[in-house]
Amino acid sequence: MIKRIYWLLFFISLTPMLNAQSPTKTLLFVGTYTNEIPASGIYIYEFDEINGSLKKLGQGSNITNPSYLNISPNGEYLYACTETKTPYEGSISSFKIDSLSGQIYPINVKASGGANPVYIDIHHSGKYLVNANYTGGSVSLFEMNEDGSLNDSKYIFQFKDSSINKSRQESSHIHSANFSPDFKFVYLPDLGADKIRVFELHPESTKQFIENKSLEVKTKPGSGPRHFTFHPTGKFAYCIEELSGTVCVYSYFNGKLSEIQHVKSYSKTQDTYGSADIHISSDGLYLYASNRWIDENTISVFSISKNGKIKLIKHQKTGGEHPRNFTLDPSGKFLLVANQISNNIVVFKRDIKTGILSQTKNEIEVPNPSCLKMRRYLEN
Repeated sequence: MIKRIYWLLFFISLTPMLNAQSPTKTLLFVGTYTNEIPASGIYIYEFDEINGSLKKLGQGSNITNPSYLNISPNGEYLYACTETKTPYEGSISSFKIDSLSGQIYPINVKASGGANPVYIDIHHSGKYLVNANYTGGSVSLFEMNEDGSLNDSKYIFQFKDSSINKSRQESSHIHSANFSPDFKFVYLPDLGADKIRVFELHPESTKQFIENKSLEVKTKPGSGPRHFTFHPTGKFAYCIEELSGTVCVYSYFNGKLSEIQHVKSYSKTQDTYGSADIHISSDGLYLYASNRWIDENTISVFSISKNGKIKLIKHQKTGGEHPRNFTLDPSGKFLLVANQISNNIVVFKRDIKTGILSQTKNEIEVPNPSCLKMRRYLEN
């Protein structure tokens, strides 16, 4: 009896180790522009976290301009901004992910509540999706169902502000929508109005989605705030400003952003800028930002100090033209860049200790890549 108990305890203690060693598969989902016509649109690759290579597994079908993607917290569903850059109202599409085969299957499509949806974020509960409509200058909130489908947008807020750049800031342009670390707030960089708008989410209230103008941030005139990310500690936030080619650093506490630093992201002064995407390494030590246009096309590498401020380390050429989007793989050892105009995705090796990037020989051709999302799955 004692021996039986001993062996039972031994196997129980062994189970976590066996689970930890379970084989995994890392998938890369690529959103693209399809020239406003239905096409494959979304491509799925298996990523090798050892050597950085990519192998195509599947693709979508009959999808128009799925320019931005996101994955549900449980990894079972994929959501896409669809019918973007079209003259009419766009949509949000949901798909079921088959992680074993690397295929996606359509679930349903809902109107986005405005023209040119460009960014979606998902609540950690998997019950809410928030969407930014760029051309429409609006934000919409959707309730999500357990089967991955979306209901009609429950809230749509329209904005009409403008700013000093007459060609780009003639009206409000919401360029991203980002939940706070505690998921109580949503931050909306408005490129057209030089503002970061703030909403509160109250799931249990009759008024679930409420604008809080007292927390709104006014950015420098002509800066054009675009993408936004929080530090892993939740104490700092970073916004890439497209039109000024800068990164603005904020301290963060209880919903309030306070500017503490403003840093150029480009390698040289230009007449016009086109900064695009921004991400932080999971250890919180390094920040990366992408800079577009033919005479730049770089990833800026910054170190992050304990007080949240950043320091430029290097500019890395992206191996293509127009780095609209990029991502770090789950291991943190690689960074992948989507060069939209040159139709290629380039894999960079990342030095975890120094943050420095070095280009590998791994590169794939993809038509007009605009968004990269990665997820690690169990293989069985």
